[in-house]
Amino acid sequence: MVTKEHTTAVVAELVESIRSASSLYFVDFTGMTVAQDQKLRAELRTKNVSMRVAKNTLIVRALAEVGGYEFDKKKLAGQTALIFGGSDPIAPAKIIRQFFEKGEKPKLKYAVVEGQVFDGSQLKTVSELPTREDMIAAIAGSVHAPITGIVGSINAVMRDVASLIEEVAKKKAA
Repeated sequence: MVTKEHTTAVVAELVESIRSASSLYFVDFTGMTVAQDQKLRAELRTKNVSMRVAKNTLIVRALAEVGGYEFDKKKLAGQTALIFGGSDPIAPAKIIRQFFEKGEKPKLKYAVVEGQVFDGSQLKTVSELPTREDMIAAIAGSVHAPITGIVGSINAVMRDVASLIEEVAKKKAA
């Protein structure tokens, strides 16, 4: 029998995990075999991502306690696993998509990435979002490009000046 203390402890654990997660993925794992579940969890661990199965009522209660999560909680019907994103908020979506494309379960119900809610049908969209590292690299590349252009222009002017000096020296020598 589940006690009130156990329920309170599960909700508290969920609240803590939700607050520390960079993203949340609500997954329907109905029909997954134990082997598939273990394989999914192992793959998630390689990306420092954790997964927790809990009753939907406890998940909803934890979300209400944290606040800021607005979506149709009625779609959390059935078996739900909550995947907590780590340093890369997109990594879980990529892993879930790999499993889904192989014809294995799980099925995504919802994803919450950077405060934006995505429906389960948007798994491909979420998995193709750029990671924080990709965005930083793109910004750094954008900043670096003008600097490279300036350096190239300065080098071209210096080559032209050197050629001009060389030509003048040849004419004076002649």
